This record gives sequence, structure tokens and C-alpha cells, in this order.
Amino acid sequence: MPERHTLLTGLVGDRAAEWDTSGELPRDLLVRLGTDGLLCAEVAAEHGGLGLSSRENGEFTAHVGSLCSSLRSVMTSQGMAAWTVRRLGDADQRSAYLKALTSGGLAAVGFSEPQAGSDLSAMRTRVRTEGDTAVVDGHKVWTTAAAYADHLVVFGLQEDGSGAAVVVPADAPGVRVERVAKPSGCRAAGHADLYLDQVRVPAGAVLAGSGASLPMLVAASLAYGRKSVAWGCVGILRACRAAAAAHARTREQFGRPLAGHQLVAGHLADLWTAEQIAARMCEHAADRWDEGSPEAVPATILAKHVAAERAAAGAATAAQVLASAGATEGHAVERAYRDAKLMEIIEGSSEMCRVMLAQHALALPA
Repeated sequence: MPERHTLLTGLVGDRAAEWDTSGELPRDLLVRLGTDGLLCAEVAAEHGGLGLSSRENGEFTAHVGSLCSSLRSVMTSQGMAAWTVRRLGDADQRSAYLKALTSGGLAAVGFSEPQAGSDLSAMRTRVRTEGDTAVVDGHKVWTTAAAYADHLVVFGLQEDGSGAAVVVPADAPGVRVERVAKPSGCRAAGHADLYLDQVRVPAGAVLAGSGASLPMLVAASLAYGRKSVAWGCVGILRACRAAAAAHARTREQFGRPLAGHQLVAGHLADLWTAEQIAARMCEHAADRWDEGSPEAVPATILAKHVAAERAAAGAATAAQVLASAGATEGHAVERAYRDAKLMEIIEGSSEMCRVMLAQHALALPA
């Protein structure tokens, strides 16, 4: 097992349940992981990251996901912010912002709005330029890790209708961060709504790639989020399979362990199968990323769709195997049951994934 996996196992220990019920991750833990480059480990060493490949970081993400989905969600947010800067920022912006994200600074990315989720045409956040200043107005909802963030990567529309991504300090005048009250999944991930009222930042905070269409800009950021969520779902499945197998080995009914009953054994087989399918999909997508293949986009959407649906079904299966033993708030399987459902919704719902996969299928040669 790589040293980073062992480190995270030790840091999380048995505290994930406590974090889930309290709805809070220790800030000192997040800052430490950020300073060590572990929250966005694909960032190159020249910018303070670990320079991991997509496959290496994916396996690390799955490991964290098996321990605590809330912590993995913060990793996804940080990685998504870093990827957005890498794709859309110029050399100076990459140097400044990536170094901030590998020096203990925490980040969140704002997409969704009260009336704009998958429908980007409904986005109302505006970014306008006044001389050497950019002014941001808008309202973002359910922004993962925003409650912890020092930097907010906010997507919106410019005056000419083109898209923009701007990096906003979370403590800038006009920014208000309001936690989502009692979220059902990934409770400690710092989900929050963002209110931006005449927020003024230097014009240089608008990433240089802004000016393209909003869907194109958002797609660049969401691609990273989708692969990270997919790997996190592999972690959820691993945790569920391990918990269900351990319980089935030791819990006896009718004079033998649960695992000796064919229907229960069938559940364990289904869990193992789901884990393996999700892992292979994620490995395939990660390899396409590492190759720079044009197939990386559909492979990532496929991985996210398959892994999220398998995780939701797998968590329900594990809950069935453990029954009341896994029904206590904060238990690994009880958390997984709530967390996995959220994975079918965020970073492109299962329905949107199917739409995009159908479009890909139609574009394939006969």
C-alpha cells in the first residue's frame, strides 16, 4: 500500500462517524492534507503538488472514499478547482493559484444556482469588467467545501454572453457563505450556498480561458469532478463489501453464519461484482486521461454513471445484509447509504449521464 494511503488511514482512524454526525471536518486536517499536496495530488511538483497520474490519484481517491466520503468530497472540490486553473489559467495564474492550493489554501467551485443545475442557459451569475476590476454578482447553491474554502472558483456569464471563471477570495467584501442545513449525504463536506453581491476582485482573477462558451468552460471543470466522484464510488463499494462480508462471516442465524445462506451469499457476490465493474470503468477512464485520448470524456461520463449507480445499489445491498447492525447513525454502511445516493445526483445526474452517453452512441460509426 502506498505511503499516502497508510497516512490517510491513520489520520482518519475511526473518526469518520463523528465527523458525519457533527457535520464538520477538522480544519487542521484539511490544511495539513492541502499543504502536503494530497488534496489535489495531480498538480505538478513545480506548483507544489505530487504530480500523480490520473490512475494513481484515482486509486488514492478511492481509498479516501472508502474511509470518509465527506473528506473525499473536499478532495474532489480542491482537485476540481486546481484542474480548472490548470485548464483555463495562464502561466501567471497557474503559478499563483496552484501554489495557493498546495500550501494549505482550500477551494470550492460554484456551478449550480437556484434555477440552474444541468441547464446552464439559466445561469444568472454575472461577471463584468470595470477597468482593472472584475465585479461578480450571483447566488450559487450546494457548493461543496465552500464552508471551508479560502478561494471560490465561480462560473458566470460576461456582458457579451460568453462564459467566465473567476477566483474570488471567500473573505472578500460582498461574499456571504451560508451552510446547507443538515444535508443527507456527505454531511461534513461543507456544502454551502454562496451569495455574491457586487464583489470586486482584480481583473486578473478572471481566468484567461474565459470568453469561450459557458458549457465549454464548465465541461472542463466537471470532467475532473466526474472522475473523482467515480473513484469515490469505488471506495464506497469497497467499504460496503468489507462491512457486509465481515458481518456475514460472524453473524449466525439458524445455526450457521449468514454467509452460509445462499441468498445472503448472493448479496455478497453482487457487491463484489459491482465493485469490480466500477473499478474497471474508472481504470479505463483514468488510462484515457493519462494517454490524452479524446475518448477520455465519454469514458469519464461512463465511469461516473456506472460507479454511482452501482454504489447506490451496493450500499442498499450492504444495508440489507447488516440489517439493524448497520442502521445506527454514522455507521459505515448507514453513511454509505446516504452518501451514495448523492453521488447519483452531483457532477451530472444519472439522467444527464444517460443523455450524454446516448449522444455519444449516436455519434459512433455504424
